[in-house]
Amino acid sequence: MSSIAAPQPAPASQVPAPPPRRLPAADPTPRSADGLLVSEAIYWTTYYLESDHHYEWNNGRLEEKPVSDYETFLVYAWFGELVRHFLRTHPCAQLVGLEMGFRLPLPGGTVIRKPDFGVVRNDNPQPLLPLACSYHGVFDLCIEALSDQERSGIERDTVIKKAEYAAGGVPEYYILHQNPAHQAFYTRTPAGFYTPIAPQAGVICSRVLPGLQFRPTDLARRPDLETLRDDPVYAGFVLPGWRADRERAEAEAQAKREAVNRANAEARRADAEAQRAETEAQAKREAVDRAEAEAQRAEAEAQRAVEQTRRADAEAQARQRLEHELAALRERLAQG
Repeated sequence: MSSIAAPQPAPASQVPAPPPRRLPAADPTPRSADGLLVSEAIYWTTYYLESDHHYEWNNGRLEEKPVSDYETFLVYAWFGELVRHFLRTHPCAQLVGLEMGFRLPLPGGTVIRKPDFGVVRNDNPQPLLPLACSYHGVFDLCIEALSDQERSGIERDTVIKKAEYAAGGVPEYYILHQNPAHQAFYTRTPAGFYTPIAPQAGVICSRVLPGLQFRPTDLARRPDLETLRDDPVYAGFVLPGWRADRERAEAEAQAKREAVNRANAEARRADAEAQRAETEAQAKREAVDRAEAEAQRAEAEAQRAVEQTRRADAEAQARQRLEHELAALRERLAQG
């Protein structure tokens, strides 16, 4: 019987390596702590400055601010720019963004709210400190961009925050949205309740920021700055420097036109004076020419008179000679 050789082990380079150990994939989306119960101290130290989520604190519970749709964001951005233009020309207040929160001790508990943006007037009893990360007073104007993705988000801005801001003493509260039906603009009454700001000829006028005015219909249209600067509703605070520059340029151009017109008028008057002088000089030259011609004619007449006188004298002398000769002849004949 022939023997069968035992199989030889394969070289190490040909042995397949074991599959790599797979680690569980990390969740790329940070987990939300919405609804988590935390103390106010923990909120301030851990969640207030959270970068991935914006949390508010409602009497012990975290509330994540919902995200608005893009069209509502455009409304929010346009209105924020409008307020910035106003504050550049009327520096009566400071504008704060989403990162700035303020504390409201209310009868039903304490809340910490972070409006999408807000306004603190310069005469607010609690000044806004330059290095502060939170505001220790009450905003004069709170503005929220409404998120309608969930009913809870709508209710939070239109009902809960409205009641909180009114009870906490916020003088004005605006709700922005891409749908005009969801927009609202409130002012606080002396009794501590919000009432809608009544438009005047279709224009909302702020009481917190006197002079700030806008058409709610423009929130949907969002006119550009070139349109706003020429609109009487916005002309007082949107690019007023451009308007002053334009008026100054127009005044300078008008002054130049008037100077050119005056120079042209002076030139025309000078031309007229020169023409009159030339006409008078021509008249004088013609008068001189006529006088010279008259003098020449008079001289010629005088010369003719002289010639006539000479001829008359010569003729008289000739007659006298003839008469003398005739007399002499008669005398000889008589003697003869």
